Amino acid sequence: MTRYGSVIGLSEEGKAAYLKLHSEVWPAVLAKISDCHISNYSIFLKEPENLLFSYFEYSGKDFAGDMAKMAADPETQKWWAVNKPLQRPLETRETGEWWAGMSEIFHHD
Repeated sequence: MTRYGSVIGLSEEGKAAYLKLHSEVWPAVLAKISDCHISNYSIFLKEPENLLFSYFEYSGKDFAGDMAKMAADPETQKWWAVNKPLQRPLETRETGEWWAGMSEIFHHD
């Protein structure tokens, strides 16, 4: 199992819509997340900066393949199309990233 953390900004004007969407995540999107070997998925909001922190655990054997499978899913594409305009990617993210990846520096079970 591998742990992943990432961060992105959230627009002030889109915050209410984003929170509502994530209080009622579409069942097909949740099923695809699980189908792609992702579990223990959480998103946290840091106010007043409107920073979103995402954490999940991946238990599959082909992360790139599972992420490609998720990206190819029509329902996930619709979900992203609704959410992306509400988000504000960090200028310091790596090329090809939407959410900026983070390095794990400490863990304790």
